[in-house]
Amino acid sequence: MKIVLIGYGKMGKAIEEIALQEGHEIMLKLDVSNPQDFTTENLQKADVAIEFTSPHSAVENLQKCFDAGLPVVCGSTGWLDQWAEICQYCNERDGALVYASNYSIGVNLFFELNNYLASLMSKHPSYEVKLEEIHHTEKKDAPSGTAISLAQQVLKHYPAKKNWVNQPSNNPNELAIISERIDPAPGTHKIKYYSEIDDIEIIHTAHNRKGFAGGAVMAAAFLIGKKGIFTMKDVLGL
Repeated sequence: MKIVLIGYGKMGKAIEEIALQEGHEIMLKLDVSNPQDFTTENLQKADVAIEFTSPHSAVENLQKCFDAGLPVVCGSTGWLDQWAEICQYCNERDGALVYASNYSIGVNLFFELNNYLASLMSKHPSYEVKLEEIHHTEKKDAPSGTAISLAQQVLKHYPAKKNWVNQPSNNPNELAIISERIDPAPGTHKIKYYSEIDDIEIIHTAHNRKGFAGGAVMAAAFLIGKKGIFTMKDVLGL
């Protein structure tokens, strides 16, 4: 594959390393240092783009890729208030998008486990539930996109809980997400069910960025030749 990397921070560099190891070509790296190279002509020379930037630039970056007819794998979080707009933009231009809050294969299996455990625990009202997440101090959004995805899965099974909040809460209608920013911490997510009798926890801890990067490259290969909007469930066949 000929890949355009949009965003060349820590994740971009990790993706580059994995992609090169697998024999792919990084034909263009775009970041704040070379915005003049972010052109339709350059994008159209590639097979796929992988976008890991910030909440403030992701939407415009995706739109540029769709305008150029370039499939794009997006891992930026914090912009999903514009999700419907991006889906419409993608479909109107016959584009292709994989979006995930987390591309780690382990995390996506963890999503499946979280959804199943929530369906079991919701039948036992003596247990309360909360989420905790830890990331490095450079992470721009809190809670993490992964934590929000996990929370949405839990809320689906708990109709009495109306929303999540990013703070401790004793309100039975709220699902608490506790965010910590500590270096070095690629990412830890915990869902805890607790009662006066006992606790049940599931935890995913990333040791480095290789899992995220490998999943993003896998998603890029999956997207070649496709049209529409996909998730890691599609990529992994879950």
